[in-house]
Amino acid sequence: MDMTVKQGQNKFYVDDDEEDPLSLMTYVHNAKTQIIIDHTEVSDELRGEGIGDRLLEAVVRYARKKSRSFHYVHLQRHGLKRMMTSMKMY
Repeated sequence: MDMTVKQGQNKFYVDDDEEDPLSLMTYVHNAKTQIIIDHTEVSDELRGEGIGDRLLEAVVRYARKKSRSFHYVHLQRHGLKRMMTSMKMY
C-alpha cells in the first residue's frame, strides 16, 4: 500500500481513493489568516504507524507555505498535543 500523504480538496489523506481514504485530516479556511483542522481519522489497520503525525506535519507545512496560522479542534482526543508542543506549533 502507498503510504504517501496526498493533498486533496481541503484535506490531506493516505490512500489511492481521495473520496474514501483509509486516513485523512480535513481543514477549513477561517478568514484569510487561519486554517482550522476539524477532523482526523486513521483506519484501524494504520493505527500505530504514525499516520496522524504525518498528516499533521503536511497541514503544518501547507499552513506555513500559505503564511497562515492553524488551530486544531481535537488535540486531546487524538493525542497530537504533545507532538505539536515538541514541534513548537502549539
